[in-house]
Amino acid sequence: MKYEFIIEPTADGQRIDACIRRFLPELPPRTVQQSFQRRDVKLSGKRVKPDTRVSTGQKVELFCMEQSAPLVDVVYEDADVLLVNKRANVSVEPDEKGGVTLSELALRHVRQTDANAWPPKACHRLDNQTCGLILFAKNERAEAILTRAFRERTLDKRYICLVRGMMKPPAATCKAYLRKDPKAARVTIHDDAVPGARPIITEYETLEAGPVSRLLVHLVTGRTHQIRAHMAALGHPLLGDDVYGDRAFNRQQRMQGRLCLCAARLTLDTGGELPQLDGRTFEIKCPF
Repeated sequence: MKYEFIIEPTADGQRIDACIRRFLPELPPRTVQQSFQRRDVKLSGKRVKPDTRVSTGQKVELFCMEQSAPLVDVVYEDADVLLVNKRANVSVEPDEKGGVTLSELALRHVRQTDANAWPPKACHRLDNQTCGLILFAKNERAEAILTRAFRERTLDKRYICLVRGMMKPPAATCKAYLRKDPKAARVTIHDDAVPGARPIITEYETLEAGPVSRLLVHLVTGRTHQIRAHMAALGHPLLGDDVYGDRAFNRQQRMQGRLCLCAARLTLDTGGELPQLDGRTFEIKCPF
């Protein structure tokens, strides 16, 4: 099967493998890797390696053995909602790096069976590098109900992550303050209230302890980069996090650029407004 796209200005100078992840997010990473191994990826008609840099206007062609690939990994779907398992390196909404978003893929998915389907709306967000469960509303009523449920925290989200070192204590509820720095596209954590900071609460439980520990994390509050920044502030950065983490440790573990954070479990409660969902827990297998 053949896939192709034109390099947009937002992707100028990037590696071609990163561009393919952005513009063809429906393709599994292994499929893309195999295409490179077979030398079945072309840039402006020439076969290239994964680290080749691209330029605006160039044409990318990728040939793979798969006859078709699902647009999204559907975990659950009914008339009101679409719950999908997001791959890492796929943005939920458009960002400065461009590429096809999960929202676009969700729209294509629902319009395979209904050409006039309402565009699904994401009820919450995950970072580009974070994988796991994302819930879309398929109509305005469901969007209002689920957006309110997330805002009022009546839905329970649990994450699995890998961190450097052993947590002491092995389980805890941690409080701090988080301040966003939009210009730097990152956040800072503070022990005390500072201007512009908002309170955060992060609960964790150790599932496996060691030089790299596996944690189950509950976001009591849900702020931008909360898990990544808070765990780093506690001295236990996430494996693969090159923004808040330990780059030398990531290289040692051969995990550069692969953030080990997964939204693995979601329990729904809409107070009876979407009764088919109330009390249901959806869980996916963590990929790391």
